[in-house]
Amino acid sequence: MSQAMKEMVRQHMECDEQLNRVEAALHRRDMPSAGRNFRLFSEQLDHHFMLEEDRLFPAFEKATGMSNGPTVVMRSEHADIRQLRDEAYAAIEAEQIDEALAAIDTLNVLIQQHNVKEENILYPMCGGSIPHLMSVLGMGGCGGACSCAEAAKLETV
Repeated sequence: MSQAMKEMVRQHMECDEQLNRVEAALHRRDMPSAGRNFRLFSEQLDHHFMLEEDRLFPAFEKATGMSNGPTVVMRSEHADIRQLRDEAYAAIEAEQIDEALAAIDTLNVLIQQHNVKEENILYPMCGGSIPHLMSVLGMGGCGGACSCAEAAKLETV
C-alpha cells in the first residue's frame, strides 16, 4: 500500500479511537467529555471525508475513467455516516445517554464496514492508478503548501 493510502488508514484509526473515547465517556456518564470528544471526532471525520471527496475520489475517477464505480458507493456511505453522526450528536447534546450509545454502536458498525471496503478495495486501486498521490492529497513533504501540491491539483481537474 502506498504511503498516502497508509496515511488515510491511519486517519481511519484515529477516528475510531476518538469515537471510542466518546463511548467511554458516555458509559461514565461524563457528558462534557462525551460532547468534547464527539466534536473532535466530527472534525476528524469531516477532514477525512473532505480529503476523499474533494481530492482522492476525483483523482481516482480521472485516472481510471470510473465515474460510476466505487467512489459513488463511498460518497453514499459518507452521507449515511454523516446522518448517523448528526443523530448521535443530537442525543449527546440532549444528554440522552442510551440513545447516544445506540447511535454510536450503529455508527461504529457502519464505519467499520465502510473502512474495510476503502482499505481493501478502493485504496489499493487508488495507490496503483493515481500519479503523485501524496501531492494530490496535500501530504507531500511540503504539507501541501508548495507548488507541487498545486500542480497535482491541476492534474486532477
